Amino acid sequence: MEKFINPTRNEWSQLLQRPAINNTELIEKVSTVLQQVKVQGDAAVQYFTQQFDGVLLTDFVVSETEIAEGVAAVSSPLKTAIAAAADNIRKFHQPQLQAPEIIETMPGIQCWRKSVGIEKVGLYIPGGTAPLFSTILMLGIPAVIAGCKEIVLCSPPDKNGRLHPAILFAAQLVGITKIFKIGGVQAIAAMAYGTASVPQVYKIFGPGNQYVTCAKQLIQQEGIAIDMPAGPSEVCVLADDSANPEFVAADLLSQAEHGSDSQVLLVSTSTSLVDAVNLALEKQLAELPRKEMAARALENSKAIVLNNIDDAIDLVNEYAAEHLIISCENEEAIGDRIVQAGSVFLGNYSPESVGDYASGTNHTLPTNGYAKAYSGVSVDSFLKKITYQKLTRLGLQNIAPSVELMAMAEGLQAHAEAVRIRLKNE
Repeated sequence: MEKFINPTRNEWSQLLQRPAINNTELIEKVSTVLQQVKVQGDAAVQYFTQQFDGVLLTDFVVSETEIAEGVAAVSSPLKTAIAAAADNIRKFHQPQLQAPEIIETMPGIQCWRKSVGIEKVGLYIPGGTAPLFSTILMLGIPAVIAGCKEIVLCSPPDKNGRLHPAILFAAQLVGITKIFKIGGVQAIAAMAYGTASVPQVYKIFGPGNQYVTCAKQLIQQEGIAIDMPAGPSEVCVLADDSANPEFVAADLLSQAEHGSDSQVLLVSTSTSLVDAVNLALEKQLAELPRKEMAARALENSKAIVLNNIDDAIDLVNEYAAEHLIISCENEEAIGDRIVQAGSVFLGNYSPESVGDYASGTNHTLPTNGYAKAYSGVSVDSFLKKITYQKLTRLGLQNIAPSVELMAMAEGLQAHAEAVRIRLKNE
């Protein structure tokens, strides 16, 4: 990792830039796929699946037989691990569903808000360089808790036209039955526009590469809701001399192995720690099966050393990491000062990987600095909030003067008359 010692605040913005991509070329490629699927439906999905995934499929639907075979192929220990993770995720997300609370704002006026599950949602599960079956738990469980009536899952097939068995087991475990062997931009398009095979949905969830992220952003402009612009994974580690350099290196590599476009950032108050982490990175990287991919990600990564913890906190808030690990003394006090992050991991024994899989929090998080304005996925992400109000005649009498005066001041007489006519009607 390239090391920077005490950069000035004016230099922070440049240092914290994510890897750049050619947006013009990317948008052109993605728009072409979206448009063809919109017009040609399943035929275009078939074409792009053969082109990008290297397999010709005549049917994208995963059959009950395929699901049963996939479930049977998963080892018992992995089933137990997935089930334990699902239980923790359910425990964390279930209390997020709250009953309506009726508020009497004035005598005779009751207002409340009811949560209603989005009827049709689509889940995109990456499966290219790694089958992210854990994402099914992170999206499927809150969708079920929210009461979504139709949950559609798309994931790219392998060269044999099948999905990874663990993906099928996780889907079956959380209760998802509409599963399609479609990946990439064509999957986002199929769910956004609908085809003869794939139902159209109202909101699309799930992480992906730059093409999937771009597709989600483009279909959002057409009125299809998305969870967030979640792109390549990233982690920031804030560490002082109390941190274990081996632990820090392992955390950095756990994100770097996601893909060559991932970014990892180390922020520290200790030059000696950064040097020790770099040595640990070399040693641990050599042992990784995905070392070439992780090494390319590290080329986009930086280690920044600052004089004091206050500056370090300011810098990580400016970065707004998807994952922020705080390996420092007084980690909870530092954590209280974090205002820009997707998910925070406190202390030397809280690796980011536990949040990716099984602690209970959601791993679908805002990247690329979007944590400044977006939250990670929760049950709320799958809900619409509908407000209600009910007035008695007394309540209308109490509020009428305010409404009439405000309506007339805005030049909207009909609004005022809608109140007056009710009070005149004895």
